[in-house]
Amino acid sequence: MSYSLYRRLHNVFTNTAKSQVLAAIADAKPKVPPPFNPISEPESSKEQKFRPLIRKFKYLSKDPRFRCRHVNYESFVRRLSRTQQFSAIEDILEHQKIYPEIEDEGFVVRLISLYGKAGMFEQARRLFDEMPELNCERTIISFNALLAACVNSKKYDKISEIFRELPGKLAIEPDVISFSSEGDGKNGIDTDVVTYNTLLDAFHKNNMSSEAEKMWTLMEKKNVISNVRSYNSRIRWLVENNQVVEAEELFEEMKNRGINPDTYIYNSMIKACAKDGNLELAKIWYVMLEENGCAPNRPTFKLLITLACDKDDPDSAYDLCKKCINLKLNVFTGTIQRVVDALVDHSMIEEAKELLEIGKNCPFRYKLSMPNDLQ
Repeated sequence: MSYSLYRRLHNVFTNTAKSQVLAAIADAKPKVPPPFNPISEPESSKEQKFRPLIRKFKYLSKDPRFRCRHVNYESFVRRLSRTQQFSAIEDILEHQKIYPEIEDEGFVVRLISLYGKAGMFEQARRLFDEMPELNCERTIISFNALLAACVNSKKYDKISEIFRELPGKLAIEPDVISFSSEGDGKNGIDTDVVTYNTLLDAFHKNNMSSEAEKMWTLMEKKNVISNVRSYNSRIRWLVENNQVVEAEELFEEMKNRGINPDTYIYNSMIKACAKDGNLELAKIWYVMLEENGCAPNRPTFKLLITLACDKDDPDSAYDLCKKCINLKLNVFTGTIQRVVDALVDHSMIEEAKELLEIGKNCPFRYKLSMPNDLQ
């Protein structure tokens, strides 16, 4: 056997034996979970840039005095969030579970709120669910923190799920007022008009009217000034639930407070007229919309054109179609075709042909048709 071949075989068997010894030693050690490593793919240059900072943050976290200062976490998570380093955020926040403060609800609430502000609701919810395993009690405080994380992450569809699932499971009484009073800047929960409006929207969309009423009352109690979005949410819900008189009263209240309605609020009032089949009143709301300096949009015309057709008013439908097309708003071919058909039924052939021509040459290229004998 040549010397070079012997050396290669010697190295193979020596390395194999060494690896077997190391494996046996490893098996003899107590089993511990592997360190959290959320980055499974090759790191980008940006991730590589942050890796030393993350190591430094973890090192500083060893000091209890550092862990007591929420601002340390807030500023670093905000920086990572701006550069979309979400794996890094998860890395440093998961790392905090090794410290004794993880059994303190206040500390966990801070972590939940940080996840929320980074838009990482799934991680916030997972941490909330893990609290019993971490020997940390869940109360209304952590429940409210999860709700705030839901809002900050813009996961509004999860709000009703949280309210349906968790109170019974945790034997706690959800209290929107408690959520807001726990806020005011504490635990990373900011209760400004934007937060209130977001919750109002979510509660109304999920038909949680009692919670929405609590929020509305609380806004007045806390001297949070309602804006047009606050009224928009409530008026829309009232119209959807056929409480038109109450919607009109709220509209007048808003005007009396010096808050100018927007297109969306006028559309809600027009929708109320459409549900009631009142074309004349819908026209009045439309005129008010324009006089107030608001711009009609696609839903405005869709509602009005459909209502005009329903009430057999081809003249109004024709005028609305022309204006809509001239404003370059697409209300769908089916809507315009219905107007063309109505015009033909009323022997308004020239107007029908004009709509065909306008529709053919507009940006949306409506594929409209008329009976062959009239083309």
